[in-house]
Amino acid sequence: MDMNKIHKILEDIEKPLNFAAKNDFKNIGKLAGIWEYINQMRIKAVSLSVDSKTSNYLNEIENNFLQFENKKLSDKKDIVNKSIELINKLKGQVSNKPIVKEKQPQHLSKDQRLTPVQFIKGVGPRISRLLEKKGILSVEDILYYFPRRYEDRRNINKISAIEQEVFTTVIGRIDLSGVLKIRTRSIYKIVISDGTGFANLIWFQFNKSYLNRLYRKGLYAVVSGVFSYDKYSNSYQLIHPKPEDIEVLESRDEISSDNINFNRIVPVYPLTEGLKQRRIRSIVKNVLDQDLLNIVDPIPETIKNKNSLMELKEALSRVHFPASDDSLVDLENSQSVLESKPHFTVAFFELFMLQLGLALKRKKANQVEGISFRSENIMPEQLLKELKFSLTGAQKRVIKEIYKDLDSSRQMNRLLQGDVGSGKTIVALLSILKVIESGYQAVFMAPTEILSEQHYKNLKAYLGGFNLNIVLLKSAITKSVKNEILNEIKSGAASMIIGTHAVFQKEVEYNNLGLVVIDEQHRFGVAQRLDLIKKGLTPDVLIMTATPIPRTLSMAYFGDLDISIIDEMPAYRKKIATKVYYNDKKNRKKAYDIVAAELKKGRQAYVVAPLIEESESTDFKHLKYITDLSEELKNEYLSEFKVAILHGQMKSEQKDEIMNSFLSREIEVLVATTVIEVGIDVPNVSVIVIENSERFGLSQLHQLRGRVGRGQYESKCILISSYKRSDLAGKRLSILEQTNDGFKIAETDLLIRGPGEFIGTRQSGMPELKFANIVRDTTILQLAKKDAFELIERCDSKDQLDNYTKILQDKWGESLEFASIS
Repeated sequence: MDMNKIHKILEDIEKPLNFAAKNDFKNIGKLAGIWEYINQMRIKAVSLSVDSKTSNYLNEIENNFLQFENKKLSDKKDIVNKSIELINKLKGQVSNKPIVKEKQPQHLSKDQRLTPVQFIKGVGPRISRLLEKKGILSVEDILYYFPRRYEDRRNINKISAIEQEVFTTVIGRIDLSGVLKIRTRSIYKIVISDGTGFANLIWFQFNKSYLNRLYRKGLYAVVSGVFSYDKYSNSYQLIHPKPEDIEVLESRDEISSDNINFNRIVPVYPLTEGLKQRRIRSIVKNVLDQDLLNIVDPIPETIKNKNSLMELKEALSRVHFPASDDSLVDLENSQSVLESKPHFTVAFFELFMLQLGLALKRKKANQVEGISFRSENIMPEQLLKELKFSLTGAQKRVIKEIYKDLDSSRQMNRLLQGDVGSGKTIVALLSILKVIESGYQAVFMAPTEILSEQHYKNLKAYLGGFNLNIVLLKSAITKSVKNEILNEIKSGAASMIIGTHAVFQKEVEYNNLGLVVIDEQHRFGVAQRLDLIKKGLTPDVLIMTATPIPRTLSMAYFGDLDISIIDEMPAYRKKIATKVYYNDKKNRKKAYDIVAAELKKGRQAYVVAPLIEESESTDFKHLKYITDLSEELKNEYLSEFKVAILHGQMKSEQKDEIMNSFLSREIEVLVATTVIEVGIDVPNVSVIVIENSERFGLSQLHQLRGRVGRGQYESKCILISSYKRSDLAGKRLSILEQTNDGFKIAETDLLIRGPGEFIGTRQSGMPELKFANIVRDTTILQLAKKDAFELIERCDSKDQLDNYTKILQDKWGESLEFASIS
């Protein structure tokens, strides 16, 4: 058990609680999502093999925050105080256990990879705290902290030889450094010269004291970037260079005497304030030179030879410090990475290990004997006859795929993808009816209580002609009603159970669970799904998502699942006209005039803002928050209409009251956070306005847009952006004006945000890739996937499978859960 890491996790849990308790609990309303956060921290701690006492304390802290947002203020205060006490008690216990002392750096832990980073030569406590900000806690973390780019310093350019719009590295003496007043604005300017010419470094937004401290007159600076020519000063300039783009030298003599930072291809690492490139290069070099890590390469020799892979140890060294005759690698270019043997090897290793986990998971799932739901499909056929619409060809195809799984004795693990409004719910319902007809129970799990209640009402309406007991598990029910529902589930009297995470609490016992349908997979962590799946014998699992998953992402992260795609929209679904407006007074009036026109026709509207209340952070000062926005609408743009607010921190009773008033059209405009993102279905809503739309991912905007166009009316989506069309962020939004195809939008979103942010690796339980990039490295991913799956398919003994599981545990540690659900 790593005491340092446990202590860090406890501090991470305590931080938001202390923040909430400050100034007589002034910030307690800002603990949205606290249960999910503590749940992830607990999983992280448990993966470090904590003792049972620590585990019990962490469970108690997590359970304190179940349904936290629905509790009274006095109860919330008690929970926060009690939890802080428990954390401090735990921290005291952890501190009393033996941990590695700060001195005696020669005493490395048995597993040297986990040796705290402060014991590396040249680090110490101060630098280790800076490294911790970048997630570097151990010797191994250093080795897997990769450069973000490289600079070729084998031949450094003269300033006079700078080419416009070409990436260049120059060295010059700082001749001028300070603030200049130009007309009505101030800029920070540095002038460097090398005897052949001079170049300007310019900041329009800056921290004067920070720049003054770093870039003093008389020092030398190594500057890299794409320079532009300024005709007014007749010189080249670099606008807003990043800290990692400038290295400061005391004298020019350092160039000839230094073999890490000059006269070679030099790695450039992501930095944090106080950490310099030269320091981190030196630390990485020390780790490599001292050979502190016993790097085990588990890839079989046959696969290495087939793919011309290097030894992993040598490849890692060359990725950090390329050899003198290596080509300069562009880490944003897929071909450049593919052609570099060290980079190819490291990317292949990471992707192979990821695919090995998925292959193991699939192999184990295929070995599990599931339930064969043999029925005559009388109930599904009856529902199809009663529907007022016909299924699309895509829905019929997907139902066949699911029914084939349900008929087989192999456990189903299937991901159902479909764009917003493509008809996933009816597909799930037809699957549920087949299972119920076979004598089993089915669970329908939703990400929010609002959505679970909506599913309950809609499914009850669909099944009005069936004699089925459908129950809803939610927080806002009396103890006697809850006990009655629990008894019905345990006895088997309840055929279908609908709810949020409440459906997998310990007190819920199933009589004969056959199918679990999980709506909006991306909202659930792996651990929660595992808890629920373990409650039944071997229930079939159908995961639904309205966020289309790009092909590369499916291949990388969902190789263990069978995938069905509804790629056809029902004929009755209306296309949604989308328009982007720049956020100024004139455009705001235009946007809300469109809303007013819809409301006058008897329609309703959503207005979405990113925050519930005003933020203290200067980063968020320009953002709209719903309390302020609702007042603006009431007083200015939509004064003749009834406006109300809805957000996740409200009590269930409040949310129910507002939603019921909105459904009955007493409320005409609902100002909300993204609580409406998933599934809320009000056919009379014909327009949605999304404020500060640049703050959302494209796929999330598409999800929000899908809340309209659900009825018979032509619908509109208005995106209000803080960026003009000419800006990069403004251009990004224009794709939503061009297409309603969620799959095209998802592909673009993946390219812009990258896989980690798109899928949310932390929330999903997936391992985080340190070097490989599935968008850039698609070719390598295909090779690694093929080899990993073939390797596991050939394994015919439990010992072989256990061995590869141990290898994965060694590599991924706390993220191994992704390979353990089957």
